[in-house]
Amino acid sequence: MKKALTFISAALIMGTVLTGCGSAKENNTIHSADDLEGKTIGTQLGTTGYIFAGDIKDAKVEPYNKGADAIQALKQGKVDAVIIDSEPAKVFVDKNDDLQILSDPFAVEEYSIAYKKGNDELGKKLDEALEDLKKDGTLDDIVNNWISDSEETKSYEDNNDDVSAGTLIMATNAEFPPYESMDHNEIVGIDVDMMHAICDKLNMELKVENMEFDSIIAAVDSGKADVGVAGISVTPEREKNVSFTSGYATTTQVIITRKD
Repeated sequence: MKKALTFISAALIMGTVLTGCGSAKENNTIHSADDLEGKTIGTQLGTTGYIFAGDIKDAKVEPYNKGADAIQALKQGKVDAVIIDSEPAKVFVDKNDDLQILSDPFAVEEYSIAYKKGNDELGKKLDEALEDLKKDGTLDDIVNNWISDSEETKSYEDNNDDVSAGTLIMATNAEFPPYESMDHNEIVGIDVDMMHAICDKLNMELKVENMEFDSIIAAVDSGKADVGVAGISVTPEREKNVSFTSGYATTTQVIITRKD
């Protein structure tokens, strides 16, 4: 809904008054997706949040290599809002009591595993393994373990010593908790546990390669990685370069702002 002219005028006057007594980061003017028009929006480079933000009228999109960097820019008043996936958003807001997630989701999307175009044999195996993990409840257990309120999280434990089918290289970006993040020198999270479980079914050993999110699709396309798994949603642009499995998680893009 568009704001009434009188409301806009009042907001402009208030903004002028506040300019003399505080910094920009003290003023939150975004309370819904409609308010993003003309604002400066922080996103993680290469994500769907970055793509969606580019469609907002007159908005200036500031890309960051890490979601945490976008959050820091929001706290410093360099951007007006951050668009990011819901689960990482919860992690960031839990750690920053001066931030909030707006109640209305910005967009709904589904995560899938990316693999090299033409490698239909691998794609079929991945889909079959995913279906098994969904049916036997393993995927739900993995997700619930990482998003529960419990302080203790326990990674999936490999239960198959047979790696006769070789090594599967997974490209990811460990800046996206709870799907992937660094725990000391180890990459952990929902996507990592899920791929360990898939590799158990395929009799393969999992090797995880950490890289910038914007490099993952190129790594799969070039054959440097077998799969890309990093909370990746299917877009027409990405489908030009790689193929995707069926979805394994449904999530939402949300808007983070400073608290009023």
